[in-house]
Parts: sequence; structure tokens; C-alpha cells
Amino acid sequence: MESEASKRDAAAGRARKAFGLTLPAAGLAIGVAVLIAARTVPSIPGVPATPVAPDRFPNGAAWSHATAAADEHEGYPIESELIIRRCQRCHERDDEGRMTRISYERKTPEGWQTSVRRMVALNDVSLDPDEAREVVRYLANRQGLAPEELEPGRFEVERRLIDHVYEADRDVENTCIQCHSMGRVITQRRTREEWELLMATHRGLYPLVDFQAFQSGGDGPQPVDEAIDHLSEAFPLETPEWSAWSASMRTPRLAGTWALSGFEPGKGRIFGTVEIEPADGPDEFRSIASYTYAESGDRVRRSGQSIVYTGYQWRGRSNPGGADELREVMTVDRGWQEITGRWFTGAYDEFGPDVTLTRVSGGPVVSGVYPPALRAGAEAAEVRVHGVNLPANPSAADLDFGPGVRVESVVSGDASQLTLNVSVDADAPVGGRDLFVGGASLAGALQVHDGIDRIEVSPGWGMARIGGANFPKGYQPFDAIGWDDGPDGEPDTEDDVRLGRVPASWSMEEYTATFDDDDIEFVGALGPDGVFIPAIDGPNENRTGSRNNVGDVWVVATYTGAEADAEMVARRPLRARGHLIVTVPLYLKFDPWQGVPTGRLIP
Repeated sequence: MESEASKRDAAAGRARKAFGLTLPAAGLAIGVAVLIAARTVPSIPGVPATPVAPDRFPNGAAWSHATAAADEHEGYPIESELIIRRCQRCHERDDEGRMTRISYERKTPEGWQTSVRRMVALNDVSLDPDEAREVVRYLANRQGLAPEELEPGRFEVERRLIDHVYEADRDVENTCIQCHSMGRVITQRRTREEWELLMATHRGLYPLVDFQAFQSGGDGPQPVDEAIDHLSEAFPLETPEWSAWSASMRTPRLAGTWALSGFEPGKGRIFGTVEIEPADGPDEFRSIASYTYAESGDRVRRSGQSIVYTGYQWRGRSNPGGADELREVMTVDRGWQEITGRWFTGAYDEFGPDVTLTRVSGGPVVSGVYPPALRAGAEAAEVRVHGVNLPANPSAADLDFGPGVRVESVVSGDASQLTLNVSVDADAPVGGRDLFVGGASLAGALQVHDGIDRIEVSPGWGMARIGGANFPKGYQPFDAIGWDDGPDGEPDTEDDVRLGRVPASWSMEEYTATFDDDDIEFVGALGPDGVFIPAIDGPNENRTGSRNNVGDVWVVATYTGAEADAEMVARRPLRARGHLIVTVPLYLKFDPWQGVPTGRLIP
């Protein structure tokens, strides 16, 4: 039986053969420099030691042995005439219709889009925009990810700035995140040989990766070898989840009315509707979103268009081409009853709401209540119930918030919003209340509390980027969140009650990281809404050493709540702080299709 070492040696040899075409076929202006740099770095087990000379494969000839780079029982046949016609120059097609590289990986729509852009930019592939979209659609549908596979990496496609920790292998995570998030890795599936070739591609295009992450010295296994071993086992091409999903995958039937609820950092809760109707293609949709910001009362209407890839991955844009355009990245649930995700914009995708769409099937739907919390003892407090198809003329008795909470009267209302006067008993138990109205319900619609015990700044840490002169600014919104310590009176325990956004004044304090720190004077300012506005990109001649306007500060929220809490606030002001890192612009992104103009690098 062939030993594991022999298998690895053979795989490494196949990787060298396959990699021989990667750069010569690209026609890169930087190709010669990359080849020279690649020849100067030490050999690493599992990746090619030296690229093959450019004349080895004249005229972009296809790999003669690349079909050996994948297990003979794996790989997906490519039946798209467009892909065959445009890609076969470099990706050889075997007797079963499998094409080298392409047939042996699965990705999100964003992953396939990145591949197509790279082929156009580096390998002179000729595709017009419509053809490029069709290629991405075909591959995302035929070689995508199952919902269970995407779930751990949704933060990547939804463009969330989070402190993600890859628990499965921290060493492999450290190897990968030197240049990009782990989300880019865990949203792909490949054969072992494809993982090896991916590492080879990294090394060819970005030779410094050897010194940044791929090797650590010594004669033992290198980080790149450990990464290949782990990733090929954790994220193989074929999985039970994909087999099950692809067998029953279809375009979801989404036409109709959907109740919208969401939360936008810096602005609070939103409620409304989204009308969805079929568009030109079988997986294309048009949408009209109408919603209200609960705190300010501002109303918004947006029109959008979208494609649903792989039977569940909604990708769209609303108000496309306008100054207020939002990208929409959402996930359709298996039962086609709920759609969740994020709408976003900004130079660094930092603005926009988290959203949940709930299908409206004729009866009433309760989307939410504002304010989301009332204090025990409150009398005739105004509460607004948001939803769809709410009862036209309900009586106070038709709305049930549960023990200790009374609806005194219905002030006004229509099918989308009811305005109520609500009182809470002084001895009402602390905790959540479910709302029942017109045959519909909403769990935890209203929180009853006995006073705000503490607040927190959300997020607990954030990142902004200076800009405005040569690069765009990266903003950071913050919110002040109120908490009741719950029946046990102890903070940070399971019975704590989250009360939602509370009014706060905002300020900054120095985060002392160096001697005589002066960051607070230069990094920027906090707006009254909790949105941090960074300073202009430097260098700044008014700062010691003409440094950039970067640094660390504390973002401080001070509660400025209702009169009922005035005595408590006077005794012990409620304050909280979060850590803000103000850093440099994103000078370089590894997106070769965007080009590098003379004189500087741009994102």
C-alpha cells in the first residue's frame, strides 16, 4: 500500500507540474519579478520549489498532466458552453467533462466572482459583464456551499467586523490571517490537491508570504504543510451537507409581502415591509422596501434587484447607482419563511442594518415594539406596536402583554402600527413579556425592568481609518445599551435583561499606550449619535514627528436617561467605555484587477 509520505511526494510533484502554467499564462506585467522572487525563496514541502520557465508552455497551452492533480473519483463536470469556450484555453477538460482547477473547488458567489476577476485581470480572459455574471451564477449554483457549510462564515460575506476565533486549529488560523480573514478560507471547499495548488498560487503571486506565514524555519513540518493537512480534512470538496443540499436545491418562491425588522448601529430599530416579485430570470427578484426608524420616525423607501444563488444566497442592491445604494447579503431559510442578513454601504462596509424578513401569509405579523422596555411602575407610557396586517380597530383588551402589564387604551393605529398607552404594575416581575394580538404573537416583545443598573458600549471595540485626502474615511458607529441585572441583582449572569439602546452623551478618553500619549488630540471626534468621525489622513505636521492621525482612545458613553432615573444617576452616573483603534487607510488590497496607478497604491 502506498505510504502517506509517498502520496504527499506525488502530490507535491503534481502541484509543481500544474503550477508551471500559472504565471506564464497570465501575461502579467509583474510576472518576471514574481518568478525571480519565487526562485530566491527556500523550498517548502507541499508547494513547488521553483516555477517552470515561461517557454515551458508556449501560447498558454493547457496543462498536460493537471488531471492527475485531483482524485479520480472527485470533481464536477462543467457543462456550461460559455465556461468551456472561455476557459478551456488554460483549464483542460477530461473525458468526464471535468476541467482542471475549476471542477475541484466550491465557493460562495463572492469567491467565484473573485476568481473570475482574477482570470480577467491576470490571464487575459475575455468576458463581457453579462458573461462574467453568467459564469459566477453557474458555478455558484453548481459548485456552491450548503447552508450548513456557509453558516460559520456568514460574517465574511455579510462584511461584519468581528473578533472571529477559529477554534479548530489556532496555528492554521494564524497562518492564514496574516493577509486575510479566516472567513475567506472557511467559505471554500477543495480537494487536497487544490488546497496545495492554492498555496502554490499564493507563493507565486505573493512571494513574501513565505516569510510572513508559510515557513517558520527548521527541518520539521512547516506552517504551510500543517495548513494543507488541516484544510483538506476540515474543508474537503465532497461533504454530506452538500450532497443533501444539491440533491433538492431549487430557486425559492419568494414573491409576496415580507415583514421587516432590523437594527442599524447608530440609529436603532427599524420596522416595515419588503415587497418581492419575480424579475427577468428564474432566480432574479425585484423588491420594494418601506420602513421606519422607530426612534426618529424617519421613513425610507428603497427599490432593489437581486439574485438568489445556490437556492438560498440572496445577493442584491437597493437604490442601485444612487448615493444611498445598499448592498444586500442575506440567507433564505429552508422553509422560505424567513430571510436574514445585512444591508450595508460605506468605503469599508461599516454602515447599514441587520435585517430579518418574515413572510406574511395573510394574517397579522408582529414585527416589534418600541420602546422595547418599560420600567415597573410606569403609567400610561406610549408604546408603538409595529407589524403587518395588524387589526384595524382593536380594543385595549385585544392586546395582551402578560402579567403586570396593562394596555390602558389604543390611541391610534392602522395595519402597520398601533399606538398604545401602557401601564406597568410597581411590583411587576422583571423579565420579558410576549405580546399577543389578533391571533399573532411575538416572543419577548417587551422587557420589564426595575431600573437601569448599567450600560455598555457596543461594540466593545471598534476600528476606524483616517482618510479624506487621498483615501476614503472608515467610520465606526457606537451604541449605548442598557441592562437590568435581573432578579438575582448580579451583573453578567444569565437572568440579566437587555433593554436596548438608551440615550447617552458621548466623549473620548486617552487610551494610554505610550509615554506622553496624545492620540485623543488628533484621531478624530465622536458625533452626538455615537458615530466616530476619523481625522484626515496625514502626515500631520502639527503632531510630534509629523505622524499620521492614528492612535487608540476610549469611547465613553454616559447615560442621560428618563427623569425616573435622575436620582440614581445623580448618585452614580452610569458610564461605559469601549476601545477604538484609529488606524491607517487600507493602502493595499490583494485585488489585482483593480490596478495600481503610478505613484501610489489604492484600495
